[in-house]
Amino acid sequence: MIPSRCKEDLVMFAQMESAGLEDLHFATDPNTGLRAIIAIHSTVRGPAIGGCRLIAYASDADAITDAIRLARGMSYKAALAGLPHGGAKAVIMQPAGDYDRRALMVAFGQFIDKLGGRYITAMDSGTQVQDMDAIATRTHWVSCTSRTGNPSPSTALGVFEGIGSAVRHKLGRHSLCGIRVALQGLGHVGFEVARLLHEAGAQLTVCDLDEQRCARAVQAFGARRVDPGDIYGVEADVFSPCGLGAVLNDDSIPKLRSGIIAGSANNQLAEERHGEMLHQRGILYAPDYLINAGGLVFVALNHARAPAQDISAKVHQIGAELQALFRQADALDTATSLLADQRAETIIAAGVQTAGECRESAANTQ
Repeated sequence: MIPSRCKEDLVMFAQMESAGLEDLHFATDPNTGLRAIIAIHSTVRGPAIGGCRLIAYASDADAITDAIRLARGMSYKAALAGLPHGGAKAVIMQPAGDYDRRALMVAFGQFIDKLGGRYITAMDSGTQVQDMDAIATRTHWVSCTSRTGNPSPSTALGVFEGIGSAVRHKLGRHSLCGIRVALQGLGHVGFEVARLLHEAGAQLTVCDLDEQRCARAVQAFGARRVDPGDIYGVEADVFSPCGLGAVLNDDSIPKLRSGIIAGSANNQLAEERHGEMLHQRGILYAPDYLINAGGLVFVALNHARAPAQDISAKVHQIGAELQALFRQADALDTATSLLADQRAETIIAAGVQTAGECRESAANTQ
């Protein structure tokens, strides 16, 4: 009989192999309550980059699964954005009760620094600029500090550009005025997406687990509020998931009454097959790691100290990149998610080949 702990380890290794993960790192610090995981998917194109989440996970297994799934998405995102980086993700399991948040982040910074530059961290769900400042006291492998700023507006701008691209492709409309958008999640990015859509004349239906966020959207944007469980059935032109992942699944997809899905949430498809399910239903899906790449562009290029105009131009390019993907998917009669995966994997594989050729060349000169 295999002990339960060993069974859990076997599942973890199977997850890593299935995702193509390079390595998985764990750290604990009893003095601060730190329990953190860093999942590095790939470093063949450069240092792995990806945000750090601070969430109260239900179990260790949930935290590991989240980190692994998100890390692969970051590699795909960096590859399709043409960034010289691989992908990674960090999660910190939020301590129960009172804790010293700054001390927690300082300890996490020490954890990052031990990886010697293989991983660059940034903001994500549950973390903020002040947290990055604390991390920066122990490592320089960090972005989104007070010096570089918050990536959320860039993420939102990329999503807004992507929604416009999807509407042009699916509906033949060059304006978002009067377009009906059902928006799920009103966090930092979701609320900014709502603001941009409102300014463009879109009609918003919104939901969030936080009633105060909904109330703000109703007051600021004239949005209609619905319960979270009802957002999938809202009759709209666009469904925009801007909360957490796995919202497109066997239960939700049959309920959808929107012809377009375009939002900021990571890992929107619960399983890869759900992309094909959307395709069969005639729903145009903007792959999440392409449409929400604006934040990663901001993080990576700021870390490289690129000019602000270069960052802005690359974020605005997201709409054009989606347009090209939509056209090719139509021509091949294939799911946009499958085509985007294939593109990203080809780019990463080319990076692996290049790295291998460099090592071989170096060996031959010795």
